[in-house]
Amino acid sequence: MKTLYLECAMGAAGDMLTAALLELTGDRQAFIDKMNALGLPGVSVAAEPAVKCGITGTHVTVTVDGVEEEAGDVHEHEHHHDHDHHHDHEHEHHHEHGHEHEHEHHHDHDHSHGHHHHASMADIEALINGLDISDRVKADALAVYALIADAESRVHGRPVTEIHFHEVGTLDAVADVVGVCLLMEQLSPDRVMASPVHTGSGHVHCAHGILPVPAPATALLLQGIPSCEGSVSSELCTPTGAALLKHFVSRFGDRPVMTVEAIGYGMGKKDFEQANCVRAFLGESEGERETITRLECNLDDMTAEDLGFAMDQLFAAGARDVYTQPVGMKKNRPGILLSVICASQDADHLAEVMMKHTTTLGIRRQDMSRYFLRRKIETVSTEYGPVRVKYASGMGVSRAKPEYEDIAALAKEHNVPLSTVREAAIKAYSGKDISSGKPE
Repeated sequence: MKTLYLECAMGAAGDMLTAALLELTGDRQAFIDKMNALGLPGVSVAAEPAVKCGITGTHVTVTVDGVEEEAGDVHEHEHHHDHDHHHDHEHEHHHEHGHEHEHEHHHDHDHSHGHHHHASMADIEALINGLDISDRVKADALAVYALIADAESRVHGRPVTEIHFHEVGTLDAVADVVGVCLLMEQLSPDRVMASPVHTGSGHVHCAHGILPVPAPATALLLQGIPSCEGSVSSELCTPTGAALLKHFVSRFGDRPVMTVEAIGYGMGKKDFEQANCVRAFLGESEGERETITRLECNLDDMTAEDLGFAMDQLFAAGARDVYTQPVGMKKNRPGILLSVICASQDADHLAEVMMKHTTTLGIRRQDMSRYFLRRKIETVSTEYGPVRVKYASGMGVSRAKPEYEDIAALAKEHNVPLSTVREAAIKAYSGKDISSGKPE
């Protein structure tokens, strides 16, 4: 299956992720042209070669009205800021922190550049929805911003509707987020994986004092994601970088066995002893697998009614599947093979349920792995009523199927053939973008 693996040994920032993914594409100029034609006011995007520790990669620059925001320029007039001028990455670093604004400015210089505004989440939504991009890219970009807004809301103790972004709301940051989402759509990997995230260490300065690295919003976004502090005394992972990883990456860990077809290096601005880059690997790996357990027992002295009751109890206890097969047993007795498929952590409990509700004296257990497609359920509206549609994708295939119970109920209610409701559901979801499936 087509796999994208992101190596975040020096953290992650929006511009570095953009550059790394850009190196994986066949036509870089087409992406740059697309970004510059999006309709972001005054925004210009460029890509140029950059060298870190002897390795050549790509550095992406975003300017607004001809100005590339520099850390030292911004921190003199920003509020609720988590950073001083000690930054590790590109322009993206000094506008990544969307902080609730108290309207108590202490500026010393001009605000003529339109990107120094304080945007609400509603402003961000309106801006992204107005861009010439697909519905999928819009949905991804808005989801990334929703993650950041939620983290900032929790940091400041204010509702999301009251959060005003100083930096994440600026146009160059929108370009970073949308750029990554566009490239993800273009590359269309079946799965995205990443290494544990190096956050950096030390402290950063803000208007209220000195804060530890990772900054508060970044720390919240990295909850549930493997990360490490490392030896670099600087901030390496920004909130936007963390949010992009949280949204797109399905699994964190070592790089899987894969046949690599392309490698991309997205370079940061600062120099360290270790190459300051995000490295992206694109290639083919075996299909996504998970560990499951199968429990089995042979039965020759249970009635069909009792066996049916036992199966119901096993499903109620959390079995993923329960099924039977006719078998021939000792003493020439016909019997039933009862099989239960379950998550490995549920096996002991389900074995107890099998013992309780069947006549078996022993249960066989087999742990195994299985390939699976990522699944997502979407509800679509039809002329007959709402229908849930199960969408599955991965390993080079994608398919969608209306939920039988829904179409059967609507067919009975409206006295129409089952196929009529099914066709209406198919028509309803055929134009709906539900390609970003997640496991059920």
